[in-house]
Amino acid sequence: MARSHHRKKHKEHLRQFKTSNDTGKISSSSKIKTTGLFSLLGAATGFAISYFATGFNIIWASISVIAGGIAGYYIGRTIDNDK
Repeated sequence: MARSHHRKKHKEHLRQFKTSNDTGKISSSSKIKTTGLFSLLGAATGFAISYFATGFNIIWASISVIAGGIAGYYIGRTIDNDK
């Protein structure tokens, strides 16, 4: 009686491509993480600068958090595009 589990698998030369395409999915999720991380770091840096410079004026703190978040987003996006 034939034992199919002992036979060599068909199209074995194509099996290597199944694992090589999986790395593309990892980089797309890392793009989101890098951009988000730099946005948060930029917002925190903007808040720290405004806190020490103005003594926590709520208007300047809000403006600097928004500006720092936007700057961090663009920095993270350029880092992701370089990968």
